[in-house]
Amino acid sequence: MRSAWVACLAGVWWHFGSLAQPIAPLEVTEVAQGVFVHQGRIEDWGPQNGGDVANLGFVVGRRCVAVIDSGGTPAIGSALRAAVARTTELPVCYVINTHSHPDHLLGNAAFLSQAPVAPVFVGHARLGAALSARERHLRNAMQRDFGITLAAEAIVHPTLAVPRQLEIDLGGRVLQLQAWPTSHTDHDLTVFDTLTRTMFLSDLLFVDHSPVLDGSLRGWLETTAALRLMQVAIAVPGHGSPSRDWPRSLDAQTLYLQSLLKGTRGALRQKATLQQAVDTVGLAEAGAWRLAEQFHRRNVTAAYAELEWEE
Repeated sequence: MRSAWVACLAGVWWHFGSLAQPIAPLEVTEVAQGVFVHQGRIEDWGPQNGGDVANLGFVVGRRCVAVIDSGGTPAIGSALRAAVARTTELPVCYVINTHSHPDHLLGNAAFLSQAPVAPVFVGHARLGAALSARERHLRNAMQRDFGITLAAEAIVHPTLAVPRQLEIDLGGRVLQLQAWPTSHTDHDLTVFDTLTRTMFLSDLLFVDHSPVLDGSLRGWLETTAALRLMQVAIAVPGHGSPSRDWPRSLDAQTLYLQSLLKGTRGALRQKATLQQAVDTVGLAEAGAWRLAEQFHRRNVTAAYAELEWEE
């Protein structure tokens, strides 16, 4: 396994330069004591930005470090690992994946080679199945868009699953992990630092970047209502700027999702076809979001499929 992984690394990193060369750390901001966030660009995942579009982070305890999401390519993961090393000499003991979208977890590969042992990879109980189902797509997308051939070992599955809730201790610092019902995806996970009340919501919250529906519209709204009740000091979205204005930071996305729900239900009541719905539902609301042209029509398609047989 170890030799196969070394071979995989050699195949992956040729595109970005030799592993012997120094790796520039990602820029991170300490949003709370010991809590660091890298803010990705608000762009579509692709070679024009090197895959650096998702918000990533890490939390430093007295014993070790937990990484929350690892980025859109192995190179981004390597730069995140360098940012951790620049910040602390403590080892990374956990890599927590919030869901299976490529911009959030294809950097996992960079942490497998950590000495003396690799960290524990943590995810929602359904993350492994999602990765298995999407593995061919992920590898094809990396080859098509980045010219990178990923070995099977580069799609790192969780070694610790979270069915509902789990607490992990970094040494004087406890992180609460919560697996949510189907919302943005069917395997969303949040990470809450109890010391600073910082919540990594990942793609359960989009700021500025158009929301992306890959799960259940009704479920996402129900999850959002539950999130509003939580005592959060700093909210870190999957895309966009972290905020201390909780729960108001949920408002814009909630209004968008509610308008998507109302508009799609209205189209269905009027017996509109899928194409008619896609061409008309929520266009005004979508205009307030960046990247709406890439994602809004797809959101209407997903909502239409979910609500078509609603009673």
